[in-house]
Amino acid sequence: MSAAGGAWRRFTAGFARLLDWLLIATVMVLIVPVTMQIVSRYTDLIPPYIWTEELARFLFIWMIMIGAMVGVREMAHFNVDIWRQPSPRMNAALNLVTHLCTLVFALVFVVAGVEFTRFALYRISELAELPLWTIHVAWPLTGLAWIVFLGEQVADEIGVLTGRLPA
Repeated sequence: MSAAGGAWRRFTAGFARLLDWLLIATVMVLIVPVTMQIVSRYTDLIPPYIWTEELARFLFIWMIMIGAMVGVREMAHFNVDIWRQPSPRMNAALNLVTHLCTLVFALVFVVAGVEFTRFALYRISELAELPLWTIHVAWPLTGLAWIVFLGEQVADEIGVLTGRLPA
């Protein structure tokens, strides 16, 4: 069981499912402009559309950011195991340090991402003429998602450390 409340746990689980579906949709949509680029480059079946490269790049950015959100939720980010078999409490303490370091990066993503998005607020992309804020907003949203998921994980680790949760 978790230390976080039932409603919060249901919210984060639903949010994670939404991110999973968005990730699937992003990959599926990304296939279209990339396929168009390949077909137009090597055949004369369709004309070489220049906007497909930009759209593919933007979709790729969103795919990476959504994948990073899911990665933090599933604790699939990079970890280095130094100790062989730490005790459950020691493992919780080490995970807590990892979560706090990740939280620092999340806060950087939010603060710098908001400024990054503000910079692009009234700009449009050159080829596809998409508003650039729709791309730049991925950074602060990623940071916010990390904070949401880290809150849940930190509560779990504190529960193990205090003995309220089984290891």
